[in-house]
Amino acid sequence: MQIFGVDIGGSGIKGAPVDLDKGDLAQERCKVLTPHPATPDSVADGVKEVVDHFGWSGPVGLTFPGVITDGTHIRTAANVDKSWIDTDARTLFSDRLGGLPVTVVNDADAAGVAEMQFGAGRDRKGVVILLTFGTGIGSALFIDGELVPNTELGHLELDGHDAEKKASSKAKEDHELSWEHWAHRVTKYLAHVEMLFTPELFIIGGGVSRKADKFLPLIEGIKADIVPAQLQNNAGIVGAAMRAAHHAK
Repeated sequence: MQIFGVDIGGSGIKGAPVDLDKGDLAQERCKVLTPHPATPDSVADGVKEVVDHFGWSGPVGLTFPGVITDGTHIRTAANVDKSWIDTDARTLFSDRLGGLPVTVVNDADAAGVAEMQFGAGRDRKGVVILLTFGTGIGSALFIDGELVPNTELGHLELDGHDAEKKASSKAKEDHELSWEHWAHRVTKYLAHVEMLFTPELFIIGGGVSRKADKFLPLIEGIKADIVPAQLQNNAGIVGAAMRAAHHAK
């Protein structure tokens, strides 16, 4: 079975048909740059470009970098334009895609769902936290495999700032931090999250997961297991498609 997944990020909008039996992309993904400002209309245009690239005509799952309630209402928009707040995202995207059925889910929640089904969290019980390090820090919290949605742990306070302002991969790039310096910040952040939730496993996702060997060995003092995401930067696309398939039943 194939369902289309789209992952909307702070820097790029990427999507592809997903083979839900394998938990992998069925075709090479298409990516367009996230427009700036990333308003609802401009992002919807980017999503349409990605979907039209494949001539897709079935259900579409989309991720969004913010809190989503009732599967459609945007409540926060930290890394996209603030005009997203209170937008009915499902209606916006469905209208732009010619009436295709659309499911919208928090971006990190989508990545987490994919990793728990097909990746590093498979068969893991207890408390598992996926953290995506990118433009910001996304989070997905699971208890015995069940998702607690919209946790947004990247906005926990760390040294007087939103944690993602100090420890995201964007912060590493913006401040030209060495892997060692950045790993020190990530360690402080993980220690804070561990103190609050006592997870058995941290899964580290986002684009930086491709370079896990550069920084994971530098993280010390965390009691939980720490592993890179296995689906890496495709996890959001796969998870979005999984959610769309679930709602299509």
